[in-house]
Amino acid sequence: MTFEEILPQLKKGAKIIRRGWGGFELYVTLVEGETYDNSPVTPYFLIKTADEGFSSFAPTVCDILADDWELVE
Repeated sequence: MTFEEILPQLKKGAKIIRRGWGGFELYVTLVEGETYDNSPVTPYFLIKTADEGFSSFAPTVCDILADDWELVE
């Protein structure tokens, strides 16, 4: 799938990954509805890795243009 095709699923709470990744990446997820110090936080992506827990994720141009995105069960 392309990023455009999978983005609606991500917005609904799905976990996604690129088939082309071969490292410790487990999935990308969208976090929204958070607050900090009683103020809303804008939505952001997190990536779950096998070794370090979660990290922030910003898709690269290559990620956005890729067609190997898939849903994680």
